[in-house]
Amino acid sequence: MSVQIENLGALERKITLNFAKSELAATREARLKKLGKNLKMAGFRPGKVPAKIVEQQYGMQVDFEAQFDRASELFFEITKKENILLAGQPRLEPKSDIGADNIVFDAIFEVFPEVKIGDLSKAEITRHTTEVTDAEIDRTIDMLRKQRVHFHPRGEDHGHGDGGANKAAQVGDRVTVDFVGTLDGVEFAGGKAEGFSFVLGEGRMLPEFEAAATGLSKDESKTFPLAFPADYHGKDVAGKTAEFKITLKQVEWPHLPEVNDEFALSLGIAEGGVAKMREEISQNLTREIKRRTQTLLKNQVMEALAKASELDLPKTLVAQEQERLVQMARQDLTQRGVPNAKDAPIPVEMFTAQAEQRVKLGLVLNELVKQKDLKATPEQIKAEIEEQASSYEDPKEVTRWYYSDPSRLGDIESLVLENNVVKYVSEIAKVADKAVTFEELSQLN
Repeated sequence: MSVQIENLGALERKITLNFAKSELAATREARLKKLGKNLKMAGFRPGKVPAKIVEQQYGMQVDFEAQFDRASELFFEITKKENILLAGQPRLEPKSDIGADNIVFDAIFEVFPEVKIGDLSKAEITRHTTEVTDAEIDRTIDMLRKQRVHFHPRGEDHGHGDGGANKAAQVGDRVTVDFVGTLDGVEFAGGKAEGFSFVLGEGRMLPEFEAAATGLSKDESKTFPLAFPADYHGKDVAGKTAEFKITLKQVEWPHLPEVNDEFALSLGIAEGGVAKMREEISQNLTREIKRRTQTLLKNQVMEALAKASELDLPKTLVAQEQERLVQMARQDLTQRGVPNAKDAPIPVEMFTAQAEQRVKLGLVLNELVKQKDLKATPEQIKAEIEEQASSYEDPKEVTRWYYSDPSRLGDIESLVLENNVVKYVSEIAKVADKAVTFEELSQLN
C-alpha cells in the first residue's frame, strides 16, 4: 500500500486515509448488540429491545465511532510502518458521508523538527565560585539568633537585664505606639491606631514614621509630617503629605540568645555543642553554594544552547506546554488560598513565550543527549539520590522514597541528564571563573 504524505508547512503533514465501510460490519454489529443489552425502553424487558429500534437510536453514533476508530487505527499503522515521528496526536477530519461505501479521512499531524545545534565552543559562560568562611558562618548564626529573639521592657529589671540606662527607643527595639494622622486637619481611614507594635529598623513602616519613633521614651509624644509615596497602596493618601501624632506606650529591647551549647541544642544539635553547630552550618552553606552555582551555570548553558540551535517548533507541543503552565498557575493560586482558583480566567497566551522556550530546550536537549550519548546512568541516578538524601535525618528512608515511585525516579533521571549536558557544554565552551561572596551569590539569578 503506497502512502502519500502531503506537506502543509514546516512540520505539518497530511495523510488521506481510505477504507471500505464493509470492513466495519462485524464491529458495528457487536457494538449495537452491546448497546442493546443495556438499553431500557418502556414496554420491553432490559436487553430485549428489538434490534431495529436499537439501530434507529444508535446506528449513526456507532457508524461514526467505528469509522473514527478505524481511521485512527489505520493512521498509527501507517506511521509505524513509515517510521514517522509524531509530535503530538493527529487531527482526524472525515471527508466522506457517514453512509458512504468508501470512507475517507484526512489525518493532519506534526512531525518532530530537525534540530541543528551550532558551535558551542563559542559560547561564553561564567562559572561562579564561593568559599564558606568563618564570617559566613557567623552571619548565619546571627540570623538564627534573630529568629529566636525575645523582648523585654526597657528599664525594667529582668533575668536578662534591663536594657541599659538609655530608655529611649533605638533601632532593633520593639515599640508600641498610639497614632493618629490627619489631612488638612481631618482624620482619614487607616490613619489611626492604638497599641500598634513594630520593630524599628525592619522597614515595616515608612522611613519618616520610624525616624519619629526613634529616640522617644515611654509616654512621650511627637508630631511630624509624613509624605506618602505616589504609588502608596492607600489611594486616598498616595502622593499627599499628612500630619501624624504618635505617643510611645512601650519600648522593649531585643534579647538575643547567647551562642553556647544550649543554643546549639535548641537547633537540634544533641551532641558536640557550638563546634558541631558550626560544622553543620558549614555543610549546609556548602550545599547551598553548590545548588546556587549549579543553577546559575545551568541557566547559562541552557541559554547558550537555545541561542546556538535552529529548529521549527511543533505547534502541538507548544499548545500542550501552554496548558500545562496554566494548570501549574491554577495549582499555585489554589495553594495560596485564592477562592475559585480552578475557574480563574488564565489566558494561555500569557505563557506563549515561556512554552516556546521550554519546548525548544526540550527538543535541543534530546538531540544533544542522543548525539553525544549523555543519558543518565543508574550509577549517576543512585549517586544523586544519595547526595540529596544525605541532608535528611534518615537518608535510607529518603532513598527508599525515591525508588518507590517511578515518577520521582524520573525526576532524578531528568536532573542527572541536565547535569550531564551542563558538564559537556562547560567542557567545550569559553568558561570564565569568577569568585563571589555568599551574599553576592545569593543576589545573582
